Order: sequence, then C-alpha cells, then structure tokens
Amino acid sequence: MKEKLEEALKKAIKKASRSPAPPKLAAAMDYAIFPGGARVRPQLSLAVSNACGLDNFDLSMASAVSVEMMHCASLVHDDLPAFDNAEVRRGKPTVHKAFDEPLAVLCGDSLIILAIQVLTANGLSAPERLGKLINVLTTSTGMPYGICSGQGWESEKTIDLSSYHKLKTASLFVAATKMGAISAGEDPEPWAELGQRIGEAFQVADDLKDFSDSQKSGKSNNRDRENERPNAVLKLGEQGAIKRLQDILAGAIASIPSCPGEVELIKIVRSQAERLTPVEPLQKTL
Repeated sequence: MKEKLEEALKKAIKKASRSPAPPKLAAAMDYAIFPGGARVRPQLSLAVSNACGLDNFDLSMASAVSVEMMHCASLVHDDLPAFDNAEVRRGKPTVHKAFDEPLAVLCGDSLIILAIQVLTANGLSAPERLGKLINVLTTSTGMPYGICSGQGWESEKTIDLSSYHKLKTASLFVAATKMGAISAGEDPEPWAELGQRIGEAFQVADDLKDFSDSQKSGKSNNRDRENERPNAVLKLGEQGAIKRLQDILAGAIASIPSCPGEVELIKIVRSQAERLTPVEPLQKTL
C-alpha cells in the first residue's frame, strides 16, 4: 500500500509542476514531499479505510494523500526562522535552507492548496462523502481546532501542554482516522479518539526525540528548550514522558472501534507503539 501511496503523491506533485509553474517552486514542493518520512498519517488513514471495508480505493487514497500534503506543508512552515528556525528535516536541509525563505513560504502554501485540489478532484465520484472530507481536513488544520491553533499557542505566555499537543500534532491524526472512515462510507466520530491518542503519542515521542542524538533523529534537536517551547520531557522528566507515552498508546489500542479489520489495525498500532518508545537513554542535558 505504501508504494501506491508514493505513486499517488508523485502523480499529484508532477501535475502541480506542469508549465507554467516556476521551476524553483516546483522543485521546492518535490523536495518537501520526497523522500518522505514514515508516512504514518496517510498509512493510518488507509488502514482505517481498509478496516472499515474499503469500497472506494481512489477516494481513500486521495484522502490519505491530502493528509500527508497538509502535514508536509506544516513541517515546511514550522521549520522557518519565524518558528523553530530548524536546519535539518528528514536527514537533509530544511526547505528554507535548501532554497530560501520566500520559496519555503510559497511551498507550504502551495501544498495546502494542492491537498484540497487532490481531495476534490477524486471526490466527485462520491459527493455525499466529499463535503464531510473537506470539512474534517480544514477543521483539523485551521482555527480553533487545528494545527494553526496549535502553532498559535507557542506565542502565549502560559501554555496547556495537553491542549498544545492535541492541536499541533493530534489534530491531523484525527483527520487521518476520520477521513479514512468517511472515505469508506462509515461514521467518522467513533474513530476520533484513536487519532487523538496516536497524535498525542507522536507529540510526546517528538518531545523525547528533541533530546536525542540529532544524527539518529534526522532533524534539528534541542529546539524546544532553545526556543522556550512546551515539551513533555521538560515538564515531566524523561521517565515521566516515557510513561505518559506508554499510557497514551495503551489507550489508543483500547479505543479502536469494532470493525471488520479490527485485529489487523491493532497490530499496526502496536507496531507503531514499539517504534515510538525510546530504547536508549536521552542525552544528559536536561
């Protein structure tokens, strides 16, 4: 399934890069998407669709692609000097370092629009599902319940760590699970908790990663402390953050609704839990 996901992403980027697209911006968009990370969000969306009895492959794939493009757009913007000022992402220079800041802003903006275009182009075959899909995707990226809201919390003097994690990271995981269900013709609400919990787990894992070896993590580290950002390790300590991560993941598995593919989905979530949980101590820099 991941190979088909990569093909769909390449097809969308290629279509967006046709003439009269400016070559540098087209190159920046390709650079932001490929090579990708673990593609956890789109694969989770596809896994939920499959568990619900996938009946419209093209729509389910478009939903997954749109979530990944929105995620990649958020990374491009999050890495900018105005936010994290990161130099490395996925083991290579961030977009604004490889190109420049104006192109990075335009790249993120273009990926956001492309995410909507991909979804609408493939949703015409199921108009009764398309409106719901667009609503979930935009709600999970805007204000007050989306990643923009989460990013905005970084400008506040007092931050609720749980709310911050739910908005900045979990919201797109909620979009992934709910859109996976919608694209398969199922009620999305029972799937919201799974996305919420997995998203919170990924943010705590990311907080732990911020204190790990940067060469192993593939991204710029120690940014939360340097930028005075909220971080589970700074608040709870290393073992406290790991315990929080394990509790969230256990809740995620328990929240999976009864469905035809429930057993296989549980295996996928457990696999992610093993991947996220640190096996080595963090840097002694707390």
